[in-house]
Amino acid sequence: MIKGFKEFILRGNVIDLAVAVVIGAAFTAIVNAIVQGLINPLIALVFQADSLNDVIIAVPNIRGGTTDFGIGLILAAIINFLAVAVVVYFVFVYPMNRVKERAAARAGVTPADEEPKLPTEQELLVQIRDLLEKQKA
Repeated sequence: MIKGFKEFILRGNVIDLAVAVVIGAAFTAIVNAIVQGLINPLIALVFQADSLNDVIIAVPNIRGGTTDFGIGLILAAIINFLAVAVVVYFVFVYPMNRVKERAAARAGVTPADEEPKLPTEQELLVQIRDLLEKQKA
């Protein structure tokens, strides 16, 4: 049992996953700092974001009271998610893709070179027919 555990732990994908989690945690701090230090103040220029937490829809319930739905909390979470997604894409993903494209262009690799063209079904059938004819001869 210990041997199996040792093999499991020493697999490359477990180590890669552990590294990804640690890097992801550190990366989260960077993204949150950008969102809170830059994006949220930009949003605050347009409207007061804190006021979203107070947006509640009160619905009468069966017992005669009201049930409060925190729509503002949901809207604030959606806005925060979109802000994080925008920061991650435009600050990290887009520039990294551009760097990779430039490096590939310098190396002389084009996107068509990366994936080999697979033969069509008709081409495969022709190859099979030719091989069968060679075997008969």
